[in-house]
Amino acid sequence: MSTEPRALIVTPTYNERANLEAFVSEVRAAAPHADILIVDDASPDGTGELADAIAENDAQVRVMHRAGKLGLGSAYVKAFRWGLGRDYRYFFEMDADLSHQPKYLNAFFRELREGADVVVGSRNVPGGAVEGWGMGRQVLSKGGSLYSRLVLGVPVRDMTTGFKAFRREVLEKIDLETVHSNGYSFQIEMTYRALRRGFRVVEVPIVFVDRTLGHSKMNGRIFVEAVGVVWKLRGEALLGKL
Repeated sequence: MSTEPRALIVTPTYNERANLEAFVSEVRAAAPHADILIVDDASPDGTGELADAIAENDAQVRVMHRAGKLGLGSAYVKAFRWGLGRDYRYFFEMDADLSHQPKYLNAFFRELREGADVVVGSRNVPGGAVEGWGMGRQVLSKGGSLYSRLVLGVPVRDMTTGFKAFRREVLEKIDLETVHSNGYSFQIEMTYRALRRGFRVVEVPIVFVDRTLGHSKMNGRIFVEAVGVVWKLRGEALLGKL
């Protein structure tokens, strides 16, 4: 029996059938004590059906089906609410395309054990990097993080990373009902809300490896949305609403 606090690793999926089995296998090997919750947005490629088949053979894999492509942020919020209704203590965000390498999970657990409230897998600290991206995506990612840091006045160097872990208490205090970002900006908002409430955010270096199968969901529209949300968050903080 593991002595680790109960952990829930959440991965939203949309057309990730080609990656899902490898993702689950690698996560289960890296963190055998953790449960996995797959949140599928009615993927037309059969990701949801494959997730159900995996879950039938592994009691530590759960599946949540949604009616359509409803967005990353709302997928995480719904999954976190589900987990908060149970006795999970640690909550993780990971992409199913293996760009977030499960080998880093041990570093996340170590930081949580040592007192971190939020752990972010950072591409922008020493030891962190991105492999396989062109210049355009590099600029979008690094520029988005730098812009967010400057506008919000925070020290975290990778504000847009989607590889994260939260203690239960953070999600309880953040008030998920009021989180209004749903795309790229969701990651910025969650980290900022945690910092505003005085939680300790620790960055661990990761090498982000671009997907080899399937298609990225990142686009310019998502970035533009993030720019607007950053100013909205700053305004709410100045007004004492955040």
